[in-house]
Amino acid sequence: MTKRNTQQRRHNILAQVNELGEVAVEKLAEQFQTSEVTIRKDLTALEKSGLLLRRYGGAIALPKEIVSDEIDSKRKVAIAKAAAALIKDHNRIIIDSGRTTAAMIPELANKRGLVVMTNAIKVASRLLSLENEPTLLMTGGTWDPHSESFQGQVAENVLCSYDFDQLFIGADGIDVKRGTTTFNELVGLSQVMAKAAREVIVMVESDKIGRKIPNLELPWKIVTTLITDTGLADDKRKAIEACGVKLICAEIIDW
Repeated sequence: MTKRNTQQRRHNILAQVNELGEVAVEKLAEQFQTSEVTIRKDLTALEKSGLLLRRYGGAIALPKEIVSDEIDSKRKVAIAKAAAALIKDHNRIIIDSGRTTAAMIPELANKRGLVVMTNAIKVASRLLSLENEPTLLMTGGTWDPHSESFQGQVAENVLCSYDFDQLFIGADGIDVKRGTTTFNELVGLSQVMAKAAREVIVMVESDKIGRKIPNLELPWKIVTTLITDTGLADDKRKAIEACGVKLICAEIIDW
C-alpha cells in the first residue's frame, strides 16, 4: 500500500467518523478490503493527530469544542513528538501540567524503564494507561484549580528530594528577551522543578512566543531547549537563540 493510498484511506475514515459519530474496526476493514491491524494503525495515527478518539473496537468523533481547536492540536502533537525524541530509555523526567505537555504521553509508549514525576492528575492518569508501565511519582501538595495541578511547599519539598534528567514544561507566553511567562502567580514549583533537572525543555506553540505576561516563570539562563512549531517568525527565532537557548521548530504533519 502506497503512502498516498494510506492517506486517502485515512481521509475517508475520518470523513465517516465525522458524519456518523463512530466507526467500527471490523466494518472499516471490510469496506477498505484491508486487515483489522491496518485499520487499528490508521485509527491510532488519526488519534495521535488529534482528529478522533479511539474506543474499544473502533473510534468516535471528537466533541465539537475540540474540533474547533484542530490546528492547535496538530501543533501540540508535532511539539510533543519532538520532545519525546529527546527522551532516552531509563530517563528520569518531570512532566508539568498543561495540554501541550500532556500531548507527549502517547509518544512515551515505546520508552523503556522511565521514571516520571508529575504534579498533574491528568498527566498521571494518561501515564498509567501506557502498556510499558513507567514508574510514576506524584508531588502531592495543594490543589490549584487554575493550573489543575498540585502546587505549594509540600510539592516543592518532594521535588527537592530527587534529581532528574529532564523537565518538560509549558508556558502561557514567551518573552523573547526574558524567558517563559505565566498568568499564574504560583511560580515557585516550576522553579524548583527546573533546579531538580539537568535539562529544562519548554514546549510552547509559536503563537505564544512574543506574548508578554507580567509573571516571569523561568528566565532563559535556566532553560536548555525551547520546542515550538514552524510558525515562529525569524526575528523571534534569532532573539531566542541569542539568549543561548537551543531552539527546535517541529514540522506539523497531518498523519
